[in-house]
Amino acid sequence: MKVLITGGAGFLGQQLIRALLDAGTVKLADSPGKVAAEPITRIVCFDVVDGAIKDSKVDNRAGDLGDPKTVAALVDKDTGVIVHLAAVVSGTAEADFDLGMRVNLDGTRNLLDACRATGQKPRLLFSSSIAVFGGALPSVVTDATTPTPQGSYGIQKLIGELLVQDYTRKGFIDGRSVRVPTATVRPGKPNGAASGFASGIIREPLSGFEALLPVPEETAMWVASPRAIVGMFLHALMLSPQDWGWHRSLNLPGFVVTMSEAIATLQAIGGDAATSLIRRQPDAQVQKLVSTWAARFDTSRAQSMGFKADSDFNQIVRAYVEDNRDAIKVPVRI
Repeated sequence: MKVLITGGAGFLGQQLIRALLDAGTVKLADSPGKVAAEPITRIVCFDVVDGAIKDSKVDNRAGDLGDPKTVAALVDKDTGVIVHLAAVVSGTAEADFDLGMRVNLDGTRNLLDACRATGQKPRLLFSSSIAVFGGALPSVVTDATTPTPQGSYGIQKLIGELLVQDYTRKGFIDGRSVRVPTATVRPGKPNGAASGFASGIIREPLSGFEALLPVPEETAMWVASPRAIVGMFLHALMLSPQDWGWHRSLNLPGFVVTMSEAIATLQAIGGDAATSLIRRQPDAQVQKLVSTWAARFDTSRAQSMGFKADSDFNQIVRAYVEDNRDAIKVPVRI
């Protein structure tokens, strides 16, 4: 089976590819409880740049998701599984409306049409976002809460979910959309995500660099670790169509952390050497966008389907330290 991962050069895409290579198979259920391990013949890693993983099974391709011909060439009759991670992130999508629409909306439609053209009904996982919720919300968001996005990124992701739902209804794909919590701690360099500070205030100080905190310390966020998110991606793919039922969008489990709690965890692990590198610098634009996001979720449906997240923020930071030893430059206690 060939697996296609769009946005595969990103940090979640690279972790997903490593997990698939380690397993050598992708587990899929065609009916509840009947799981088959399908051997992976090739993984196509598509992004705007080549991925860093070099392996005989990995086909790194760079291109423009907004170009229909480029995307059509990625999907053929042997493509059984697709994980659609490619996106212009929240802050960038808000700042550059045309780019966000081209990649997040047109690119998703291009991919779905390429799937439809094969006539093979591939299993497609769409990485959506909790940014589909915003504005005046109940104290706890559930899967039944009406999405009310307050930014271009959230709107584009919600449209993507609806497209996945309709292409599934029409029998063109076996689609499923997962609303991903804020991924932290994200390794590598900062990106254009408005939520990037949630990783930055941990990652940068542990690497010996200054980090900016643009929001009040009482700001709460719904988070999950990259490890947990990749595990939930694989679980979402494995579940049968019957397990998902008609409603193909799902809020993934995570937990609430305030920035003050995150800093306290950093203090426990990295001490003063780390926390002294955090500088409070309010940013009105970031605060305005982040303040519209939901921070508390009831993910009973996801948990009943077998999805599992991290236990607490301490576990997340310790996992980051274990996975990124070369980047840690201050003494740590783990």
